[in-house]
Amino acid sequence: MLFVGAFERQIDDKGRLALPASFRGHLGDHCYLVKGLDKCIDVLPVDTFERVALDLRESVVHGDTSRNRQRALAWSAKLVNVDRQGRVLLEDKLRAYAEIGPDQQVMVAGNIDRLEIWAPDRFARVESSGTDDMAGDDE
Repeated sequence: MLFVGAFERQIDDKGRLALPASFRGHLGDHCYLVKGLDKCIDVLPVDTFERVALDLRESVVHGDTSRNRQRALAWSAKLVNVDRQGRVLLEDKLRAYAEIGPDQQVMVAGNIDRLEIWAPDRFARVESSGTDDMAGDDE
């Protein structure tokens, strides 16, 4: 199960986002939404979230990661239903974290084991930086 590609989507007036059809089968009926790195919203299949949570807990036990980082992940996590139209409800606090307004255009991008939901301007900056890294630019 790999999540790849990037798609423009619109959040509706109720805060729902229709996920791209190519991703829906990998998520099942439920998935987790959490604060992601670089101020995006991560969308994780249930089994991936459970693995990430267990790995993080082990990292905290061994002193490699702070308890506050574990707390931030746990406190932001929301188990959501994927409805018949493939939509998920994005909570206000997650949208605020990712600087995504209501009824806004977003980018939904695959990141191998998860999806990421981005404000378009932030996505453009991250995509450009990643492209520079791949090209070997040292800036």
